Amino acid sequence: MTRGLFTDNPWKNSHRGYDESPFNMRPAPEFATAEVVVASLYRTLGFKGASEASIPAAGRDFDRNTQNPKHSASVGSSISNDTWRTVLHGVLESPKQPNQSSKRFLQLCPIVPDVALYSGSARLSANSWNPGQLVQRMVTLGSDSPSSARIRWQQLFLAMTVAETDDLWARWLDTEFGLRRKKDTIWQLQEIGQPPDLPVGEKQRLSFPAQQFVKDLDAIVGAKDSMTRRQWVSLLEAVLRLGSVTHVLWLCEVNQRLWRAARDVLEGGGVPSEEQIRSEIVSLRSSSYLTYANPAVPRIRDQAAYYLHARLWLNLVMWHMEEMGKSTPPISSCSDVARFLFDVSELGPRLRAADVAGEYAQMQGEEARVLACKKGIGSNIVEFCRHVLGQREAANETLRGYDQGYVLRRRGQHSRAPWVVSLGPVSVLALVHCCLREAVGPRSIQRLCTHLASYGLEVDRDDIATGDLGRQLRMLGLVLDSPDAETGMLLVPPFAASGGGLARMATWHN
Repeated sequence: MTRGLFTDNPWKNSHRGYDESPFNMRPAPEFATAEVVVASLYRTLGFKGASEASIPAAGRDFDRNTQNPKHSASVGSSISNDTWRTVLHGVLESPKQPNQSSKRFLQLCPIVPDVALYSGSARLSANSWNPGQLVQRMVTLGSDSPSSARIRWQQLFLAMTVAETDDLWARWLDTEFGLRRKKDTIWQLQEIGQPPDLPVGEKQRLSFPAQQFVKDLDAIVGAKDSMTRRQWVSLLEAVLRLGSVTHVLWLCEVNQRLWRAARDVLEGGGVPSEEQIRSEIVSLRSSSYLTYANPAVPRIRDQAAYYLHARLWLNLVMWHMEEMGKSTPPISSCSDVARFLFDVSELGPRLRAADVAGEYAQMQGEEARVLACKKGIGSNIVEFCRHVLGQREAANETLRGYDQGYVLRRRGQHSRAPWVVSLGPVSVLALVHCCLREAVGPRSIQRLCTHLASYGLEVDRDDIATGDLGRQLRMLGLVLDSPDAETGMLLVPPFAASGGGLARMATWHN
């Protein structure tokens, strides 16, 4: 690999120092929905041979087989084939979006693992990315150590496995799908592997969304026995939505900050200390990625654009340094960042003489549409964030309320209405449960605000009482009025009392 190859195709050919860093965005996000993320996670967790590319064809074959009137009897099922078709295309079918209404393919709610063998790929073609690997990297990065990541991965696998403690409907579905599964396909734990990670000791002094995500993942796994499987999968989906998108936005921001620090150093500024790098470059700061009740897509697009500029500049500098005899190893810690910035400072005169700034400006012109998020990686990041967080828009108007775990909804009914930050009932339940997981009894509403802030989602405590979030909390019975509390509201654990969680969840799910 050379600098020439990089400049010919900068989005494909990254420097090793960047490509193998935990701050690199891998896998590169593309379009996905919340259900696609869950289905892909099933495949990454437990189906070794089920690649993302194989799902569309497998779904077509599966659907074609079910059209044979003798199909159910041939696999040993006691139900009629018409009944099985009704289950697939009536009970389990997930609503298609308006631009998919004319397309014929299986789109099923990922309530049990086997659904992911036939449905839930990001694309209907064979060229699809793997959102499950993104979650896998989040679990690794957010866990305190490799051993705790492995344990958390195993616990997630056990929770996503249909067991005797699951409800009768889920067990029946799992059995029926199992009869139709290919004999060489086995549901068994796949190891989490060793994706790029930060040092164990360093994580304790950092703060970023993946750390909160893994804690919330533990809380959702612990709540499984309080509800039906479909309700539990909906809660899991809600946490995956917020966690995966804010993780991507955090990576965008870290790259942006590193880019600015390196430019300052190249222009003669001082090299920041490791403590400054931890607090000012890597850790989530007070700045928020999303603000409650405000439009989200413009801010997401800005973050994606900053990331692309940073990625282009950082790789260009690394390739120039490589030609000058200074190879940059993978940037895998704050000390690695400090070393890289020191090398940039040391080689500053030579880098300026090589006109890195001029070459970067030329590449900006050549890649203008990508950098503006009009196509390619930037457009894909915006699409991923918008569709994973946004409420599903159904082609069938009667199914408009299908998705209740959203984080964004349209402000208005028309197709060009802006997407604003607004938690759906399922997301509210999931996040209130997670933020009160270790609490005994009611807690101040400030606890929820702090919890959301750890994801980079800003909520004004004083606006909750009169705003959309306050109405959601009251509707779900998650607050008590108290004149002694902030805003006069105390949060109540949703699943503390027997049956309490199910009663609240009945308001949004049958």
